[in-house]
Amino acid sequence: MYLGIDLGTSGIKVVLVDETETVRATHTEALEVSRLHPGWSEQNPEDWWQATLRAIDSLAQSHGPALAAVRGIGLSGQMHGAVLLDRAGHPLRPAILWNDTRSEAECRLLEERLPNLGQITGNPAMPGFTAPKLLWVRTHEPDVFAQTAKVLLPKAYLRYRLSGEMIEEMSDAAGTLWLDVGARAWSEEVLAATGLPLSAMPRLVEGSAPAGQLSDDLRARWRMETSPVIAGGAGDNAAGAVGLGAIRPGSAFLSLGTSGVLWVTTDRFRPNPEAAVHAFCHAIPGLWHQMGVTLSAAASLAWWSRVAGEKEATLLQNLPEAPSAPSEATFLPYLSGERTPHNDGMIRGAFLGLSQDTTRAAMTQAVLEGVAFSFRDCLDALRSAGTEITEADVIGGGSRSGTWITILASVLGLTLHRLADGEHGAAFGAARLGRLAATGEDPATLCTPPRRLSAVAPIPALQEAYEARLPFYRALYPAIKGARTA
Repeated sequence: MYLGIDLGTSGIKVVLVDETETVRATHTEALEVSRLHPGWSEQNPEDWWQATLRAIDSLAQSHGPALAAVRGIGLSGQMHGAVLLDRAGHPLRPAILWNDTRSEAECRLLEERLPNLGQITGNPAMPGFTAPKLLWVRTHEPDVFAQTAKVLLPKAYLRYRLSGEMIEEMSDAAGTLWLDVGARAWSEEVLAATGLPLSAMPRLVEGSAPAGQLSDDLRARWRMETSPVIAGGAGDNAAGAVGLGAIRPGSAFLSLGTSGVLWVTTDRFRPNPEAAVHAFCHAIPGLWHQMGVTLSAAASLAWWSRVAGEKEATLLQNLPEAPSAPSEATFLPYLSGERTPHNDGMIRGAFLGLSQDTTRAAMTQAVLEGVAFSFRDCLDALRSAGTEITEADVIGGGSRSGTWITILASVLGLTLHRLADGEHGAAFGAARLGRLAATGEDPATLCTPPRRLSAVAPIPALQEAYEARLPFYRALYPAIKGARTA
């Protein structure tokens, strides 16, 4: 048996997978986000740990014999979060999360200090990344910064609590802005620009490599037969790619989760920071990937659900399977700022084109279309980096909506594939990495893609209508940015 643990923003998910790759059990524990000020997003690392204990305890109660047979554990996690530890290994403050936008000024400072930053790290400085967060702490919380002995990413903190080891792997480390992504090693030059020594970083391994063992106390707590090996693991998107078998150059998928990702696997480091394309290491040795990222994908629908006072499923049921035309309303999904292609943590969302006759259904459709247009921005940014995508698999909670996939296919001009068993996502990929670390199997043999259920092609008339709407959508970002700064 193999255990996958995925530390998301909204919850901890654990899956128990057997040697036939059948998911035998799964459990999720919810997490809350603290937003003390506009643009802030924090969580207490102790909350992650307690949720993890509760989740695995639940598996022990419901599937005790299967859990006892676990030989490998894989970790996946929300990327970019900053967990600051003192010399005793205790958190000094709440973790600053990936969608925290307070460090805009520090991003500018970092790029001034290192004009070659994008070529080293594969990415421009963005508030979501870890390095600008540490510069913010250095300026605004100097006492905390002075006590910081180690900086861990969220899943690395879970590893520390599970095993006592401070270790990170390449795909997550690439999202810190401290990694030389091409060399797959910490960059002392970039660390120095944020006032940190190399000793503040955990040891690096590949995602499929062994990276510690479960502690004896926890092995006894869950009555495991042996102390399972813990894999290096992966950032959430790289773990999702492992679960999807996207480990061959050219493999592409679209993740319609809280945030949105358009991913393509590459056989070499291919940075394009000018278009805010992310170029990161894969969790599998010898591979990299490019991503376009939109910060509020399914999060946009969740926000609209709260505002409209209706469940998401109810809102979607009131839409046709295939819209006959674009909505009269237009939605800009910049609820938490935007990454690709704008790299703007301060921009905020908007509805436009509303009239006395605008219905809730029209606004719901506009939300789906606004997210789809943001994915189109990601697609065109990847194309500007020389990467061509003709089809992609779709994963994430939003993939359950046939209407949304139809809109996405028509806006992107791509055939999108719905998958069997795609819902376990990053946690399933983490379990695969746990198995690779425990057995030494060939990733190409183990990491096969799930069965495709259906292909959704663009609807020609709708694709043409969205193509005509695209220039209007793109004209709105500079317009509201100008209004904001006026």
